[in-house]
Amino acid sequence: MDNVYDTFLETFQESYDTFREFLKNPLFELGGNEINLGTIFYFFIAFILLGYFSKIIRRLLIKTILPKANLEKGVSASIASITRIIIIFVGSIVIIQTAGIDLSALTLLAGALGVGIGFGLQNITDNFISGIIILFEKPIKVGDRIEVGDVQGDVINISFRATMIQTNDNISIIVPNSEFISSRVINWSHNDRNIRFRIPVGVSYNEDPEQVKRILLEVAKKNPHVNDHPEATVLFSEFGDSSLNFHLAVWTTTHTDKPNVLKSELYFEIFKRFREEGIEIPFPQRDLHIKPPLPAFEAK
Repeated sequence: MDNVYDTFLETFQESYDTFREFLKNPLFELGGNEINLGTIFYFFIAFILLGYFSKIIRRLLIKTILPKANLEKGVSASIASITRIIIIFVGSIVIIQTAGIDLSALTLLAGALGVGIGFGLQNITDNFISGIIILFEKPIKVGDRIEVGDVQGDVINISFRATMIQTNDNISIIVPNSEFISSRVINWSHNDRNIRFRIPVGVSYNEDPEQVKRILLEVAKKNPHVNDHPEATVLFSEFGDSSLNFHLAVWTTTHTDKPNVLKSELYFEIFKRFREEGIEIPFPQRDLHIKPPLPAFEAK
């Protein structure tokens, strides 16, 4: 029995030594440093663990540590993202040095990488730098209601390359960070979520503007999603072609991300009140004049 056990140990030791020698076989040189399968395997495992560790730290900061400091949600997300960048940068240097590779030997590789970035990775670099600018300057932050191009929604995540926006239809749209630097961006809640919306309303020329103003203000005051302060106002905007045109200006905090819902609620109530009080809502009318046919030409 002991002979079998000894034979097994010898076989296992020989296999282990053979495997170690196989991993140590050099594949290529990098600045005088030999790169073998063992080094590649070490890099693969180490960088996976580094990425996983940095992700856990970021999540821990956002959900556990930073909320205790009573910071804004966007500020917490920015601090967590910057912390993850630092961890990955420092960790990468440690991993490379512990693998026995002199960082000064990577100068040539860095130069080649710079050329590659200059020619083929402009967009990636542009988006990455734009992401850093967004995190520091905070023109947008997590939780903001924004509009960029034809995309409108709430910012739910800002990463190194892109920003994720969630629309009212629960659709997630990924927008490259460079779009927020090079394009015009409307941030509906940059300072706070108290926003004013203007609701256009038209009535017949036969109606009393003061009566229309009273009804519109009563409708606004009745709606629970319209703020009491600042108060709603009614603006007499113009004499239209077939109507007197007004704007009902209301402030809301709860429906910043749902303006069409608030607009619909107000229009339903306005239509109901106008019908109850006999206020006419005009529609374009045109008079059609038909000329009689010209007399036929009679030959002499």
